[in-house]
Amino acid sequence: MAFLDLEELTQDEKLLREEVHRFAEEVVRPASIELDRMPAKERVKPDSPFFKVMKQMKRLEYHKILIPHEKGGLQLTPRQAYIFWEELGWGSTGFATALGVDMIPFTVITYFGSKQAYEELVEPWLKRDDWIGCWGVTEPEHGSDYLIMLREEESLVEKMGRGNVVAEKDGNEWIITGHKSSWVSAAPVATHCGLHAQVKEGKTLAHGLFCVVPLNLKGVAKGEPEDMLGMRDCPQGWVSFDHVRIPEHYVVVAPGPFYGIFCDQLLCLTSVTVGAFSVGLARAAFEEALKYARERVQGGAPLIKHKNIKLKLYEMFEKVEVARAYVRKAMEYTYSRLYKGTFDASPRHARAAQIFAKKVAYEVAHDALQIFGAYGLHKEFIVQKLFRDARSLLIEDGTVEVLSLEAADDIIENYEKEYYNAESITRRFQEYVTEIEQKERR
Repeated sequence: MAFLDLEELTQDEKLLREEVHRFAEEVVRPASIELDRMPAKERVKPDSPFFKVMKQMKRLEYHKILIPHEKGGLQLTPRQAYIFWEELGWGSTGFATALGVDMIPFTVITYFGSKQAYEELVEPWLKRDDWIGCWGVTEPEHGSDYLIMLREEESLVEKMGRGNVVAEKDGNEWIITGHKSSWVSAAPVATHCGLHAQVKEGKTLAHGLFCVVPLNLKGVAKGEPEDMLGMRDCPQGWVSFDHVRIPEHYVVVAPGPFYGIFCDQLLCLTSVTVGAFSVGLARAAFEEALKYARERVQGGAPLIKHKNIKLKLYEMFEKVEVARAYVRKAMEYTYSRLYKGTFDASPRHARAAQIFAKKVAYEVAHDALQIFGAYGLHKEFIVQKLFRDARSLLIEDGTVEVLSLEAADDIIENYEKEYYNAESITRRFQEYVTEIEQKERR
């Protein structure tokens, strides 16, 4: 469904929107509905629609949108990236999530890893359609608080408890041990994991690291997909590590001062991205309600003629438009900081984009279902899936409560600053790059 965009798009941006929307409408959405109705175990079988769609997206090179041109990627402009994620989210927030977490291990290597790691892991991923990444964050004892704990300058282990997944240095290797929770998106179908782990040094547990672990290594185990309320088109499950050994260059962001900055900026990136496809979900729910209200006759007239429905549709439209305007601006800012290599995006603005868009998605999906009445509760109508997916978004990638508290801390500490710790971040990033270059020369 075409809609008026208040920003004047270039011809390339219009063509991108049309292409991705057509793919979302004709391929992604039908597959997402089919997956939503399948038993959990069926969703991860080799002939599942999940793999068919993921392979099609990779053949269209959608997984390359954050990779720089010189390294084999597309690197869409920030505005193009927003358009892409909103349209894909319109088709399926599950597939948008799956593609997003697929990118994380390999994109992080591209920007922060060694040349050897790039050649061994990123180059094959760019060419193959059967490598799928996941993002190992949450644990049985830690949810949205996990990265906050690991990125602090002073360890919060005593206050918040030790992490489940621990990494310990052993010569030129790292040994990974522990368990990630059953909510790791795409874990049951993944071949590689971008993993956050707590570092063990002797008897001390402090700080964290980010590494990439091929999931075919000895000691890795993956659980069967969980049967979740929503987002069923992106299989979720646990992954565990029993003394799994990885080479040192698979540790992409090592323990130290830069790890905290890295976590902050990675969450800025994921926040605006989740915000974009949350807007897509909200728009999908609004459009379903608008279409239904035009067709459904109730009380002797189409629903669209009833004043309460008119007002509700307007309110839904208003929310979608406001969310798009803010999230797009936040994404353009955040992605531009990534592309410039300054890595000083503002967490408070990025978190606000995700928080606001997720709330809007839920409110609009709720109102859309209400307009459908009892039909909205029936599985034959996609609006009930959109509602369940929107409810799941309030927890995915961080609960709105934890994200709000984190943004509040940033507001209190940094509101008057033009950029977020820009000078300190740039210095630490340069120190980190120099350290990697010295290791490679050795």
